[in-house]
Amino acid sequence: MSATPGGRTGAAATPSNAVSLKSIEVPQALQNGEKFIKWDEDSGVGTPVTLRVDKYGFYLHWVDQNHEMDLLDIATIRDTRTGRYAKIPKDPKLRQIVTMGSQDTLEEKTVTVCCANDFVNMNFINFCCTRKEIARLWTDALMSLAYNLNQINGTANLYLLKAYTKLILVTDKTGKIPIKNIIKMFAQSRDDKRRIETVLQSTGLPYGKNDTLSPEKFQFEDFFNFYKNLTQRSEIEKVFNDIVGSKKHMTAAQFVDFLNKTQRDPRLNEILHPYANTARAKDIIAQYEPNKYNAQKGQLSFDGFLRYLMSEDNNIIAPSKYELCDEMDHPLAHYFINSSHNTYLTGHQLTGKSSTEMYRQCLLAGCRCVELDFWNGREEPIIVHGYTFVPEISAREVLEAIAESAFKTSDFPVVLSFENHCNPRQQAKIANYCREIFGEMLLEAPLEAYKLEPGQPLPPPSVLKRKIIIKNKKKHHHHHHHHHHHKKSTSAQPEAPPSEPTGNGDVPHHAPPLQANCRQGSKDSTGTEDEESSSDEDGETLETDNSTEPTNEGSDHKAATAGETEAGAEISALVNYVQPVHFTSFENAKKKNRSYEMSSFDEKQATSLLKEYPVQFVNYNKHQLSRVYPAGTRFDSSNFMPQVFWNAGCQLVALNFQTLDLAMQLNLGIFEYNFRCGYLLKPEFMRRTDRRFYPFAESTVDGIIAGTVKITVISGQFLTDKRVGTYVEVEMYGLPADTVRKRFRTKTVPNNGINPVYDEEPFVFKKVVLPDLASIRIAAYEESGRFIGHRVLPVVGLCPGYRHVNLRTEIGQPLPLATLFLHIVVKDYVPDGLSDFAEALANPIKYQSDLEKRAQQLAVLTDDMEPAEGTEDQKKNSLSAKEQATNGSPIQRPLIATGAASVDATSDNEGPVIATSVDTKNPQHDSNSLPKNIEVKEEKFEELIAEPLDKILDNKLVKEKKLELDKKLENLRKKHEKKKMTLQSQKSGDFSEKRSRLINMKLVKRLSSKNIVSGVFSTESPSVEPLTCVADGPETSSGDPDKPSLPRSHSERLLSVNRDFVCQEKELREKYHEVIYNTAEKVMKISQNNQLKTLKDQFERETTDLMRKLQADHREEVKALAKKHRNREQFTRVKREAESAVVGRGVSEREKLGQIFESRREELQRQHEAVKDALAECRNKAKVALLKEFETRMARVESESGGVL
Repeated sequence: MSATPGGRTGAAATPSNAVSLKSIEVPQALQNGEKFIKWDEDSGVGTPVTLRVDKYGFYLHWVDQNHEMDLLDIATIRDTRTGRYAKIPKDPKLRQIVTMGSQDTLEEKTVTVCCANDFVNMNFINFCCTRKEIARLWTDALMSLAYNLNQINGTANLYLLKAYTKLILVTDKTGKIPIKNIIKMFAQSRDDKRRIETVLQSTGLPYGKNDTLSPEKFQFEDFFNFYKNLTQRSEIEKVFNDIVGSKKHMTAAQFVDFLNKTQRDPRLNEILHPYANTARAKDIIAQYEPNKYNAQKGQLSFDGFLRYLMSEDNNIIAPSKYELCDEMDHPLAHYFINSSHNTYLTGHQLTGKSSTEMYRQCLLAGCRCVELDFWNGREEPIIVHGYTFVPEISAREVLEAIAESAFKTSDFPVVLSFENHCNPRQQAKIANYCREIFGEMLLEAPLEAYKLEPGQPLPPPSVLKRKIIIKNKKKHHHHHHHHHHHKKSTSAQPEAPPSEPTGNGDVPHHAPPLQANCRQGSKDSTGTEDEESSSDEDGETLETDNSTEPTNEGSDHKAATAGETEAGAEISALVNYVQPVHFTSFENAKKKNRSYEMSSFDEKQATSLLKEYPVQFVNYNKHQLSRVYPAGTRFDSSNFMPQVFWNAGCQLVALNFQTLDLAMQLNLGIFEYNFRCGYLLKPEFMRRTDRRFYPFAESTVDGIIAGTVKITVISGQFLTDKRVGTYVEVEMYGLPADTVRKRFRTKTVPNNGINPVYDEEPFVFKKVVLPDLASIRIAAYEESGRFIGHRVLPVVGLCPGYRHVNLRTEIGQPLPLATLFLHIVVKDYVPDGLSDFAEALANPIKYQSDLEKRAQQLAVLTDDMEPAEGTEDQKKNSLSAKEQATNGSPIQRPLIATGAASVDATSDNEGPVIATSVDTKNPQHDSNSLPKNIEVKEEKFEELIAEPLDKILDNKLVKEKKLELDKKLENLRKKHEKKKMTLQSQKSGDFSEKRSRLINMKLVKRLSSKNIVSGVFSTESPSVEPLTCVADGPETSSGDPDKPSLPRSHSERLLSVNRDFVCQEKELREKYHEVIYNTAEKVMKISQNNQLKTLKDQFERETTDLMRKLQADHREEVKALAKKHRNREQFTRVKREAESAVVGRGVSEREKLGQIFESRREELQRQHEAVKDALAECRNKAKVALLKEFETRMARVESESGGVL
């Protein structure tokens, strides 16, 4: 089968790598077998074996001299190696044992098979033979079988054949099939084993645990009958009976009807994809009907119908999707590119291990962009996760691994993302290694046809086949005045190294130190990976970039030699089409128009850009590359949801391959298509400069036909060998409007992993706005929530009808036998009635800013994919907000991102409602300022006047706080009077009774309530009677020298009481100053929010009336068109045109209404701001007056008391 769509220039030939869509052909030499010595390093034993592959290419199996047999599922093979990269024994004795045959080196005669069920835990099986030609044949053939797409994407029938093949291969020493092997294949529990024994017995096969079966008496037909009896497939029998009725056979005519009405995609072009006819139906019947008599008569039995539904003629995905179906001659920026983050890590970001093998595994899996973090080693550059506890690996070994594995499974270009922390000398080594190791694969200079000039597009993948592209910060030469500025900035720090030659900044010559304050990579400390990127040629960011250069504080600071100066230039010379620069703005990127410049963003920064500038982000990605990588807080190496950034057209969405979470599963599932080459062409409207794409679109995208998908999960087969309950979830990922998660789940079928029947109602994805970006994920789980298997299916390419889908593991390997039986309906979206028009015209989320709305839309994709973080303060604030909501207090919503517009939270206010003041006599807006062609009448909007400050301060809530203050002040004054009376009663007993009475009378008079209120402590009158009348000491005001003085200690106590009273009153009034004005501010906000809500409601009301009128007009128009156009196709076309027109008119009229609304809202907000300013000014003045008053009072207390003391 050719992998090249006709006429496509970018895919003229099938790529020369291991991936293939050809029919499976196992070389005869592999079927016949070859003598090898299998060795294991741990045991130190070499075992002679005969190595073979079955004729179907399912298993690599071997038999030793004792007739002990073992096998390996070829689907688990990740790589095969011979020669330099094959493993050889470290033990000299074992090396001598396995060496045999010709004089070829042991490496050349060794076949190393690498197999695994994930990217981290590799298992190596080694075989040594007699000649290097044999080793090369087996290495290449096994690799080709492992990556044969027909094997990987096999049908239910193929995997049934695979299970049968395993049973035939694994025989006992007598060559018989143990019955226990059959039982063990399908069941673990005792009840399920009994069930299988019963089925074996009913099929006429031996069923005892110790029984055996001759392979000659157990053909595939016998195994298929056993399968049919075990699974029963009553759900398919029901479908069959619905077609044939009471008859036992399906006629060719009925089968044609079934193929065209049920199994055919109605969206297909009838010329390119003609309908099935009787001849086609009879061909299929002849192929799958086991009864030759029925086949000759053109009749299909239930057996034949079942075989057809499980066959390659009934795949769930169109076979063309597995081919190289995308044109590969578009610029690089027009593709989604499979990308890895911190590729060297095998686990945790801070404490995990690093491995050269990870680079091989990622590249073999189709990853086309890997990351290398270079640091200074003692003599050689190393790759390590800086400032963490992750061990280092050799940079040279990594480059060699990349050279060996880069193009084994894909011929399309590989981008090496360098994060370079090396000094010039070691940078020079890296550059030399790249040239030496990669050779002709390295793209050292730009292509003649794609020059590095503004306005020039990036080259396409088709012309970059088998090329390695370096992404590293680029050194630029600047004009003289730039150099002068540079020298000036560095002269202030003479100990810092010259930053000009390196482009990356120098770092210590030793490995990076371990620090407790770790980070995921150097990029994470600045927010963007390319924060320290060299300046552009025009010098726009020279000063900023220079200031962020890291210093060389732990190394010898000798003057840079000529060699060190050239080091930065050497590695810079390797950089061409992927030049990282510090991102400033989309506008700046558009102005410079350099497609060869790219920027990297962590997921948080990219999300903020997506929320604030969605269209600009998409447009940026039409010309330039962008790389998005996980946030530095994802220490556990978890991943974000890549779909979020694919929606914006980001090409290099880098994930942690070592973590097979939902995000990674989706990534692997998406890149499984287009020949697994690692490149997926973006939809046309995300590439064309004359098209505008809004990634948060909720209505139909112009020129794109929305779709509808219905999926009925009918049953499962061999989901697990455990006796547990199972259920199935169906999700869709795409635009936020299309994404559906955690909504569709079948019932749990208890205690049945063999053939659970769900037979649910259809799961309906009513409106898929953008099918080109949408994928469906179907996943099966045990009742405990334990993952069983899943499958990711693109909506475009999904085949309707009754289909089996084979499940995959987390890494994308086929699960043996596990299938789901589905009924799928795909069609173009047709709205119910005229609801689509209302949706196109109405504002989908009321009272929210665009940023809030986009954040909510993204939430459906990012739910439970966010990094685990958040301080205690954040948690407390969140809790506090919840409590406020419960208590009925208004909650002010936070801003989504910097630069966001203020949020209208009026719909959430549940606090006291302030009556809004409406004054239509005083219009504040000149209607002449609006365009003359607006037909919508401005007078429909009531004029709203901001509530004045005096009315706000006169509000009931504010008055209540003032009264509360007055009461507390009165209480405080009473307490103070009581304290003073108590002090007076404690004076010395040496005074005569008469004099005591006299003094008490004076105190009562002067400390009366009236005098205290109007005296020194009064805020109304500063003119008061002096406190010396009650102070300790001579009563100087009386002038009587015969009157004895009060004790000095008593005077001090009285002064202290007076001071305390002034201070306490000051604190109370300051506290209530804040309370009163906070209440006034709250009242003002509620009033203003309600006014804005009233204005918004007017707008919504007018919009609704407008929509109703438009819909009524459209109904009449459709009726008229129906009478005029009797041809159905013509009517459908003109109706669609009329629908587009009415939506366009509606949008236009709504925009006019919106202009009036915005004008009114801006005027009202201007008035609101004026009231806010007046309140703030009043508040400040009152505060200043309060402080001044109490300073005066305290000074008077001190001065009057000081004279007495």
